[in-house]
Amino acid sequence: MYFDSPLIQGTLIKRYKRFLADIQLPDGRCITAHCANTGAMTGCAPLGARVWLSTSDNPKRKYPHSWQLVEVAPEVLACINTGLTNKVVAEALQASQIEELKGYTCCQSEVPYGDENSRIDFLLSQPQCDNARSASAEDKVYVEVKHVTLSLQPGVGSFPDAVTTRGQKHLRELIQQRQQGYRAVLLFIIMRTDVILVRPEESIDPEYARLLRAAVAQGVEVMAYQTRITTEGIILKNAVPVEIST
Repeated sequence: MYFDSPLIQGTLIKRYKRFLADIQLPDGRCITAHCANTGAMTGCAPLGARVWLSTSDNPKRKYPHSWQLVEVAPEVLACINTGLTNKVVAEALQASQIEELKGYTCCQSEVPYGDENSRIDFLLSQPQCDNARSASAEDKVYVEVKHVTLSLQPGVGSFPDAVTTRGQKHLRELIQQRQQGYRAVLLFIIMRTDVILVRPEESIDPEYARLLRAAVAQGVEVMAYQTRITTEGIILKNAVPVEIST
């Protein structure tokens, strides 16, 4: 996944109202940029940090700049735009870069499923796309993607960064799909460059951690992949371990 145009560097003044951030540009101007992240962004919004912005030429946008990257530590980049995570995964699936998910001929996104009115990030199947929902159990896999930027210990990525009732719901839905005989996958995508292990953050959301362990016990597959993040773009790298136990 490559950015459409070169990113603009700036300095973070503050993030506020979840969707807005004030940025100082190298020429001294201060602008307000859109922040495509509804989460707590713990550790990813240090005041004075170097940040990188994309620019839209859409005249209808109130804020033409979008905050994409932040330097969370010297030479450590994180992507705060959660909307890019699925794009990275979609490209990786198309290129058969995720070993555990190779061999599926059809890939659909945002397909309704489950008893709690969810939409799966990716539904992979063997038949043609128009018949994907009617495919047999062994020919379908439900893939839920999670964006990881929190790191409370060196090298360790934690999820979530705030209590997530939505994430809890997704785990229940994956458990249900597994009980019905389908493959169900939770895929953590590490959107910072210094993490080599992922685990649930029990101190933040103990219910999520409990549900994750229950999901694994039911046969839900849990995976984590690193990414290579530069100011030019983001691509998937290699798999890393997921530590489920406390």
